[in-house]
Amino acid sequence: MSATRIVRPERRHRATWNFLYQGYAQFYRVQQTQAMRDRVWGWIFDPAHQVECYLAVDEHDAAVGLAHFREFARPLAAARGCYLDDLFVEPASRGTGAAAQLLAALAAEAHRRDWSVIRWITADDNYRARGFYDKIAQRTPWVTYDMLPAPSPDRE
Repeated sequence: MSATRIVRPERRHRATWNFLYQGYAQFYRVQQTQAMRDRVWGWIFDPAHQVECYLAVDEHDAAVGLAHFREFARPLAAARGCYLDDLFVEPASRGTGAAAQLLAALAAEAHRRDWSVIRWITADDNYRARGFYDKIAQRTPWVTYDMLPAPSPDRE
């Protein structure tokens, strides 16, 4: 049985959260600065911001996993859902059940808030995670697109 427990982050978790989020960005080969991590950390503690966080912490209260999530509207379903933006467990803690605990906490939160679905994406080549996700969730047929904003008209 894992000694991991799921908590909402507190200021004392900053260093281990920062280490995890930096590892998450490196895993996906995303350029991320400390200023970017500072911004996200601020969002987590801003009650007016939509981003929320769960941490999986070990017996020493050090974060070993994180989940960033937010509510989203589902107009076609006339419902609200949860979007899981980031899920990451440090490599040394993989296989301990930390990811399952994070997702179970999120499922319980979805029940409390009457969210109709928890949705997330992962990289096509993230085979280990996909193997786990295939056991607990239904893969969808949807294809994801990203479109950049239009350039500002005053820039030439």
